[in-house]
Amino acid sequence: MAIPTIEKFRIPLSRLFAIALLSLILLSDSKWEGTIVTVILFASGCFLVAIASLGRLWCNLYIGGYKTEAVITEGPYSMCRHPLYFFSFLGAIGVALATETMLIPLAVFLGFAIYYPYTMRSEEADLLKRYHDAYAVYRDSTPAFFPKPSLLREPVNYTVYTRVFRKHIFDALWFIWLVGIMEIIEAFHELGILPIIFHLY
Repeated sequence: MAIPTIEKFRIPLSRLFAIALLSLILLSDSKWEGTIVTVILFASGCFLVAIASLGRLWCNLYIGGYKTEAVITEGPYSMCRHPLYFFSFLGAIGVALATETMLIPLAVFLGFAIYYPYTMRSEEADLLKRYHDAYAVYRDSTPAFFPKPSLLREPVNYTVYTRVFRKHIFDALWFIWLVGIMEIIEAFHELGILPIIFHLY
């Protein structure tokens, strides 16, 4: 399948995947319930969600209002080319760990690993056409996905489009809200409001 075709269906595919996972979560409970494993999984999930939320805010501080205007190469974008995807990945794994299972995080990891490389390549092809040598130099000197902290460059001053940034604040908080939803679902299971059809490791 061609990259443009995959990119075209990125949002519908992401929504279908999310609906499938949510359905699984609604009808299942953790096989680890009542053990220290659930505490470790939930705490790890909250830690990743906190990093992801702060990271996405950091990214939006730099890219908000500039996304189609220039190649952003400072702040989180100096450490890797796709920091928003990196922090989104951490957030998605964090929310999955909040289910207190290991299979849900594994499913999220596999879904991300299979699909998002195509999305990143598609975006980079578009950026290369738009910015030519400026993006080529950035691409060749900066990791794609995993940040390299030693490359961090931050300006003393940076102009922020406050209205655009304000709109993105709520996007960054989605992962925190989703953890809350996981807790509500667990409470509904305990109260018998939602049936438990099967248990997941």
